[in-house]
Amino acid sequence: MLTVKTPDEVLDLIQTAFTTLNRPAETVPLDAALGRVLAADIRAAEFVPGFDRSTVDGYALRSADTFGCSDALPALLTRVGEVLMGEAPPGSVGPGECMAIPTGGALPPGADGVQMVEYSEDYGDGTVGILKSVAPGNNLIFKGDDVKPGDLVLPAARRLQPQDIGALAALGVTEVPVRPQVRVGVLSTGDEIVPPEQVPGSGQVRDVNAPLVGAVLTQAGARVTQYGIFPDDEPTLRAGVAKALVENDLVVLSGGSSVGAKDAAVTVLSSFGELLFHGIAMKPGKPTLLAKSGEKPLMGLPGHPVAALFSTHLFVCPLLARLEGRTLRRRALKAVLTETVGANHGRAQYNGVFLSEENGTLLARPVRGKSGLITTLAGADGYFCIPRDCEGFSAGTEISVITFTAE
Repeated sequence: MLTVKTPDEVLDLIQTAFTTLNRPAETVPLDAALGRVLAADIRAAEFVPGFDRSTVDGYALRSADTFGCSDALPALLTRVGEVLMGEAPPGSVGPGECMAIPTGGALPPGADGVQMVEYSEDYGDGTVGILKSVAPGNNLIFKGDDVKPGDLVLPAARRLQPQDIGALAALGVTEVPVRPQVRVGVLSTGDEIVPPEQVPGSGQVRDVNAPLVGAVLTQAGARVTQYGIFPDDEPTLRAGVAKALVENDLVVLSGGSSVGAKDAAVTVLSSFGELLFHGIAMKPGKPTLLAKSGEKPLMGLPGHPVAALFSTHLFVCPLLARLEGRTLRRRALKAVLTETVGANHGRAQYNGVFLSEENGTLLARPVRGKSGLITTLAGADGYFCIPRDCEGFSAGTEISVITFTAE
C-alpha cells in the first residue's frame, strides 16, 4: 500500500533533498545560449546607447529657439546640414540653427531636442519653420538611457529567453557563461510496451511516455538521452537504470511504479539508495515515486501517459530547476470554466483545458478523458488544479490555468 505525500510536500522535499549540480560552468556562443541558465550576473561594460539619438525624423535644434512658436508664428531656423544614419553629425547646431536628422540619428553638439517633420516646414531656401515648441530632451534617447557601465542587466540563474539574447547582443556579449545542462536519462518499462515505429500486437501498446517525457524535459532545458524500453524484469531493468545513472544527473523511469506483483520500479530505484517517497495524493499520478542515489535523483513515473505528463510538469520540471540552481516560474492565466468538473475528495485533481476567447473573456473548456488516453490532451493549452478538500468547480468559476508552454 502506498504511503502518500501531498503535492506541496513533494515540492518541499525536492528543495531540501537536492542541490545545484556541482559541475563547473561553461561558456557558449551567443547563438547557442537560448534556454541555458546563466552562471554569473551580466553587467553592462559600456553605455547603451552609446550616443544621444533621435526617436523621430525631424530637425535637431536648440529648444530655446522654439519657445512661443505656433502655426501662425513659426520659429524660423537656418538649416546647417543633415545627420546621416551610422555617421557622426557633420557639425554642431548654434543659436537659430537646425539640422535634419533621421530616427536613430546621432544628436549634433549644441542641440538639446528634436522636432518631428510633421510640425516643421522646409521653405526650400535653407530656412525651416518650426510650428510647435520643443522642450529640452523632447524626442531624444540619451546616452546610457538603456544601461550604464556597471548596471545589472541579467541576474545569474536566469534561463535565457529570446529578449535576453537581444540584450546580450546590444552589450556586445558574444560568449555567455552558463551552468551545465542537466543530463537526464529516460527509460520506459513494461512487458506490453513496444517502440512507436512498431505495430503493436495483441495486448501491446506503443511507448508514449519516453517521447512525451523527453519532449517536456528538452523544452525545459535538459539534455535528454533515451535508453529505450525494458521488460518488467528486475535484473534487466536494474542494469538499464545503473547505466543511465552513471551517465546522467537525473534518471526518469516511467511505468512499473504501481503496487502490482510485476511493478518493479520501486524495488529497482530504491536499490540504488534511499526511497524518499512512493505515492502522491493527486489524480492522475498517485504512484509517482522518488529515490536518491548519492546526490542524484531517480524519479519513477506512472505508466499511464496523462499521469506521466502531469507528474513530469508538476515534479520533474521543478526537480530539474533545482539541479540547475534556478527558480521555476509557471505561467498562469485567469480563465472562466465552461463546464462543471467534479473531483474525488481527498486528492488534488489536475485537469487539462483548451483555452479560447469570447467577447474579451478567456474561457477554459475542460479535457474529458482517462489517464491512459494521451490523445485527449493533444492540443490542450494547460491545466488547473482542484484542491484535495474541494469536491469540484462549477461552470462559470474563475480558475487559474497553468500553461503547458515553456516558462
